[in-house]
Amino acid sequence: MIRTLAITHTHEVKVGLPLEQIHMDDYAWIWTDFSSPTVEEADLLNTYFHFHPLAVEDCMFVLQRPKLDYYDDTQFLVLHALNPDTLHAEEVDLFLNHNMIVSFHHRQLPEIDEAWSQIIQHAHDRKVWARGPIACAYTLIDMMVDRYFPTLYSIEDELAEIENQGGNESVEDLMNQVFDLRGRLLKLRRTIVPMRDLMYRIVNSQHIQNSGEHKVYFSDIYDHLLKLADMIEADREMTSDLRDSYISLNSNRMNNIMKTLTVITVIFMPLTLIAGIYGMNFAHMPELNWKYGYAIVMAVMFMLGGGMVVWFIRRGWFK
Repeated sequence: MIRTLAITHTHEVKVGLPLEQIHMDDYAWIWTDFSSPTVEEADLLNTYFHFHPLAVEDCMFVLQRPKLDYYDDTQFLVLHALNPDTLHAEEVDLFLNHNMIVSFHHRQLPEIDEAWSQIIQHAHDRKVWARGPIACAYTLIDMMVDRYFPTLYSIEDELAEIENQGGNESVEDLMNQVFDLRGRLLKLRRTIVPMRDLMYRIVNSQHIQNSGEHKVYFSDIYDHLLKLADMIEADREMTSDLRDSYISLNSNRMNNIMKTLTVITVIFMPLTLIAGIYGMNFAHMPELNWKYGYAIVMAVMFMLGGGMVVWFIRRGWFK
């Protein structure tokens, strides 16, 4: 699907104009959005817009790392939106010049729709939109970055819940939850950190149209990405601490179990020795003929076992 949004020189909005009816001189700037385009529609990047073949190739083959390239008077940006369900990156490609912005994405994205609606709503505001495509690009990127926060906040809520209620579940379940959270944080990091690096380059670029006037806005996005990156690193450190704590707790529990089993084994070792001796089938064993032999042996075994239990208790081995 291809949709167009044209802003006239008097800041009126024209939506849905066919590309062949658009004459650039009649409009202040134009946004063309390719959403889940067909092969024929995607081919217009070459045949109608005449963008650089390398940039068009990057649009066709996902998933590119976020980047900024310069082609004559056109800037090409690869951005990553976030799928909140899978935490996978969704590529959004932007072509930007002084009077046109073209967005290209293989799946319909709510961020694009929100930016589209916002631009239509505020197109009359000369202070906001008179500078054209660069302001539109800022809105798109800002919408994408804002959608990173709810996903990360939900992960932090899960971390807090695990930390507060960890004692009510088995160590194995807690470890599985911690490793699941670490995996999701890693997916977020793979999206957010490259976007942070891209925004740093945009903020310090001198090639983007009117970027100097909008640098403060892009700097705000960059600050958001810095905050997100710091939050991810802090959360990963927390999961590492939880993982180490659970591993130590599990090891301690195993040590206590092994200690208890060892104590029990040690107590029964001499008793087993005595029982084994008198369980042998030799013909000449004088004790077998004693009248009180059984009682004596049982008493010795009881006193020996009880004495060892008392000794272990005094040594603190049952604590």
